[in-house]
Formats: sequence, structure tokens, C-alpha cells
Amino acid sequence: MKRFFSDYLTERHSKKNKKPLIVNGARQVGKTYVIEEFARQNFDDYIKINFEETPELKEYFKTNDVIEIKQNLEVYFGKKIIPGKTLLFIDEIQACPEAIVTLRYFYEKLPGIDVITAGSLLDHTLNNLKYSMPVGRVEFAYLTPMNFYEFLSALSETAILDFLKNYKLEKEIPLPLHQKILKILRLYFFIGGMPQAVKAYLENNSLKDVEIVHESILKSLQYDFAKYGTRSQQEVLIGLLKYLPNSIGKKFKYTNAIPEMRVENTKRALELLKLSRIVNIVYSTDANGIPLESEINQKVFKPIFLDIGLANHLLKLRLQKIEDLITVNEGNLAEQFIGQQLLSLEPFYLEKQIYYWAREKRNSSAEIDFVTEYNGMIIPIEVKAGKTGTLKSLHIFMKEKKMKYALRFNTDIALTTQVNNEMKIGNNVTEIEYKLISLPLYLILEHQRIFENRENV
Repeated sequence: MKRFFSDYLTERHSKKNKKPLIVNGARQVGKTYVIEEFARQNFDDYIKINFEETPELKEYFKTNDVIEIKQNLEVYFGKKIIPGKTLLFIDEIQACPEAIVTLRYFYEKLPGIDVITAGSLLDHTLNNLKYSMPVGRVEFAYLTPMNFYEFLSALSETAILDFLKNYKLEKEIPLPLHQKILKILRLYFFIGGMPQAVKAYLENNSLKDVEIVHESILKSLQYDFAKYGTRSQQEVLIGLLKYLPNSIGKKFKYTNAIPEMRVENTKRALELLKLSRIVNIVYSTDANGIPLESEINQKVFKPIFLDIGLANHLLKLRLQKIEDLITVNEGNLAEQFIGQQLLSLEPFYLEKQIYYWAREKRNSSAEIDFVTEYNGMIIPIEVKAGKTGTLKSLHIFMKEKKMKYALRFNTDIALTTQVNNEMKIGNNVTEIEYKLISLPLYLILEHQRIFENRENV
């Protein structure tokens, strides 16, 4: 299956003086597969070390003498590591912190050797690294589950993919095409972007097989809890894992997550799930300017789960009749979808952070589902599961921030509307005026391009 991350690796490969690369991502998002495919297509050979499968190889990395390490690996694998022709791939590097330290010496003393590493629980190791991190001597990249475009590619829907990538607001989307893409979108909602789940569906066209894969992935994530938590912490982690899909799109409250547990224990569990990249935290920001991060409130946030398919599995939603399924979680799933796609956006060398806006005041509380930034612009994004929905919060935000353009994603066709309204905010009646660009959910990966050209519509 085609991953866009492969294009990033290929483009990077053409550059000179590359630093060792650390690919970070949650368990089973496809890191190993995409790196091995890249190695087969761009090198004569590659040597793969997996510290979980061959822990004895950790012994080689107890020294910082990378020339000795190279010689030992050549003897062990029975082949030469040739600059420009052999890729050294170190998988599950978090299991050997000493190997992370040696990366700086590969860069300094063996710069001709291409080194790519990957780790699934890497943030736990980096957070507790007892050695000096090779700052400035390594590069990072981040891989997420397959996004909707990669899902379309896997389904061989290349014509639809090309249409979406080249879509312009002035172009009408034919209703039959719109309905077809919505059906595929609904399929993605419940299969998700975990490569194993997508592969299972492609091989047998069986949603039951997808459920089996989802269950297997979730069990493997739970087994990982034993690696970074005590037995009591593991129980909290499992409880929180099951709760999170119910809290998507809602302000997170520790006391609601596991009521019988002390807040400090729940806080620690959430931080561990965040480090494992099972959950992403969407912080509230005042959104008065760029960067959005400078005005976040770390006490006000909502979660986005690793993958929409896994979230649905935890919610125990059956997959037999996807096209007919309407659930009480419909709005939350739409928000999960948008958040997951935003986190998958390029460039891959930047770690993504997404935000939302919330104001809690008596008689005038308001919330914008997502607030993103692009090329110095703030982009407010409202998400609706269906075709309609109130825009009171968006009106308040646009008035307060004096913004002229906003995006709304729903299941309707694309539409641009000039909003000219009067509304009561608190005790005052005020005029609201801005341009609202409404797009179908499946165009979220084009939102930056469309917003950049907003004045043309």
C-alpha cells in the first residue's frame, strides 16, 4: 500500500550530508513496512536490527566507537555496510537507549552511512534518557495512521484522489460523485487508517476481518502498558483507553474518566498514553495571534484518539451495515476524523499540534472545534456530522477576533456563503459579517490550499 511518507524518504535520500533519521509513531502505524520498502527501492542492500527480536545485539552498542560497531555488525550479518549502497535500519531503538546516543557518532565519524531508526514507544525513552541526547546530530520524522487520501489510494480510487487534489471552489461536485465519496468516507470511519486493518479489508472485503485486526491491535497496545507502568497503573491505563473514545470532541475532565481513581493517577495515565501516541491532546488557545501555542491553556483540552477505526471498535460499534449506521457518536466521529487528518498533514519532519478555541462565560459560552495556522494565517474550523447545525459559536469567534473567513466541514456539497447576521452576545445585539466556506468532510486535506485561495471566491 502506498504511503506518502515514502515520498518524503525518497526526496530526503537525494540530499547530501544527511543526519541519522529517527522515525517516531505509535505502535503498528506502518513504520517498519515503509522503511523496508524504501530500503528495497533505493539501496542495493540493507541491514535491519530489531532490538526487541534480537536483544543480544544491544551488546554492540555499549561503546560509542561506531567503527567497531560497524565491523561487528558486518561480521554478525555476514555482509558489508557500504556507504551509499547499504541502509542501516535500527528498529525498536527505544529498547536500547545507548544506540540513540551512538547516532551522533555515526553522523560525525561515518557520515557516508545512511542510518534510519524507528521506535513505537520512543517518547517514553527520550523522556527518561539518562544519556546526553545527540542534539543537532539527528533528524526526526513522524508517521501517523493512513489518512483518507492514502485510504483512497489503497482502494485504487485514483480518479477520485486526483479530483480532490485539484478541486477548486468554483467547480461544482456532481451529486453522484459526492454520494460515492461519502460512502467511501463512511467506510474509512469504521475501518480507519491502521495499515493491518486496511490490508485485511482489501484482501477479503470482510468487515469481520477488520474487527479481528482492531481487537488484535488494541490488545497489543494494552500489552505494551506493562513496559512503562506498574500493575496498578496498567489498570488505570486500560480503563482510560476504553474511556477516551467516549470523550472525543468534549472537554476532558479527569473526574469523569475514572471517577473512583485519584486525579493524579489519571493524569499520569493520560500522559503515558500521550507519550505512546495513543492519544493526542488538543489544547484550548485564545487564538489572538500566531503562534497559537503561545496562548494555550494546558488545563483546558480535549482528546483525539490514535485512529478512528480503533475508536469505533472500543465504542463497540458493529461494522456489518456501515452505510446505514447512524450513531449517537456521529458528531464526535466527524471531529475525530478531522483531527486525525490534520495530524497527518505534511511536512513529516514537523511534529503536529492542533488546537481549539473555547470561551466559558455565563450566557455566552462558545467553542470552535479546531483552530489551525498556515503561512501566518489563523484558520477557524467548525465540524458538523450532518448538513446543518448552529453557528452561534463561530459567529462569536469571528466577531471577537475580527476575522473575515472561516471553514465549516459537513456532509453537504461545497458552498460559499456571505454571513450577514445580527445576534445577541451577552446583553448586546451586534452585527456579524464574514465569509463562510463550507466543504464536505472528505476535503479536509485540501483545506490549506483552499483557504489560501479564499479571496478568489
